[in-house]
Amino acid sequence: MLFILLKIRSLDVKLKTLLKNRKALSPVVAAIILIAVTVAVSIAVAAWMGSLATDSMEVSELTIVYLDFISGDASTGKIAVHVTNPGTSDVTVHRIRVNGEEAGTWSAGTSTTVDSSQSDTFTITQLVEAGKKYTVTMYTNDGTMVGSYTATA
Repeated sequence: MLFILLKIRSLDVKLKTLLKNRKALSPVVAAIILIAVTVAVSIAVAAWMGSLATDSMEVSELTIVYLDFISGDASTGKIAVHVTNPGTSDVTVHRIRVNGEEAGTWSAGTSTTVDSSQSDTFTITQLVEAGKKYTVTMYTNDGTMVGSYTATA
């Protein structure tokens, strides 16, 4: 009889230990699941917001590939500015500066607007001296600089 009572008591202690551990396991599992769900939702929201931001961003940029020079005075000297538009939006050139000063007379090959992923050539008529450095900077209508390049004639 004593043996049976000790066995029952031993089973009772084991059962209480098991139940106690089981209760302790439940909040841990719940916390892990809650953290996993939070992380998954955060990643989904970040990906969604990133795709919205990327789709709505337009980049206005002109890359001046190189300059060609024809030496001459103010009416015969020319600088040919070869540009490409690697951006995602069309760029309209409004102003061109050479060495920090407004370029007096300039023209575009086809249009003052360079379409996205297209190239064009702008020609500036001005005094060009051999061996002199020229910095050409291009601006849009709102004054944003979209391209700059320095070369020696």
